Amino acid sequence: MTDAGRSTVGESDSDVEAAIREHHPALITYITAGDPSLADTKAYVEALDRGGADLIELGLPFSEPVAEGATIQAAINRALEAGTTPEGFFELVADLETEAPLLVMTYYNMILQYGAAPDVRPFVERAAEAGLSGIIVPDLPAEEADPLREACDDNGLDLVFIIAPTTEGERLDRIMSHVSGFAYVQARLGTTGARENVSGATHDSLARLSEYDVPKAVGFGVSEGDHAAEIIDAGADGVIVGSALVDIIAEHAPAGTETATRSDAPGDAAAALEAKAEELKRGARRGADTITDDHEKEPEPEQP
Repeated sequence: MTDAGRSTVGESDSDVEAAIREHHPALITYITAGDPSLADTKAYVEALDRGGADLIELGLPFSEPVAEGATIQAAINRALEAGTTPEGFFELVADLETEAPLLVMTYYNMILQYGAAPDVRPFVERAAEAGLSGIIVPDLPAEEADPLREACDDNGLDLVFIIAPTTEGERLDRIMSHVSGFAYVQARLGTTGARENVSGATHDSLARLSEYDVPKAVGFGVSEGDHAAEIIDAGADGVIVGSALVDIIAEHAPAGTETATRSDAPGDAAAALEAKAEELKRGARRGADTITDDHEKEPEPEQP
């Protein structure tokens, strides 16, 4: 472990880190809670769990999601229009039964304003009570993370940071000193959204982070099993998929919602999500198999 790393799995009680290491290569999925309803979200989370997701991120809707592309912004809008609230979100989490640990992804102001007075601890304490294992906050600079980091430590939650392709040097060390669970490696600059290929920056970012003894998972643009295979082959411990799954939910949205393309039962969306998770997990395993095959093909060193 470098000085900037926080822990190894042997030193940590992290459910998140353990899930990645034990189910390597890990599939981490994201959907927006409340899109199109909290009841539907429950069915979708359970489908992803059955499909092989090793960690599941749930987006808590916030009105100004600066890191999100059009797909997830539309999902957040649908969830807010459906009346999704923080307390409804926590009740959903408490009602879920999954093998995969659950994380919340939301923005700092939502966390800070949850209690009666501006303070991060009420949110963190409620998150732990509901059964969440970690928090991802896209708009929280590492320089301002100490209060949330301490609250998470006190309540047994991981705090995951997003590492941009341009982050390096002292700033990278500072961010990695706060990371627990895994490092969320941003595959490309810009916002979230499904892409047709894997960014070349992914390989550079993984190489830059190789000295830090914490799992690395790559997100932003991952949408296919072949993407997952390439990312794992490049050295990642996991892949993060969000927009491709949110697209599936939008395609099966009830008639009359803003982005609906056809009217299907929620069960159809759940089946499609489960199948997509299976495809992505197979891709990740294929990438791990490639690494194993390459190692087996390495020539034996010549004996003196």
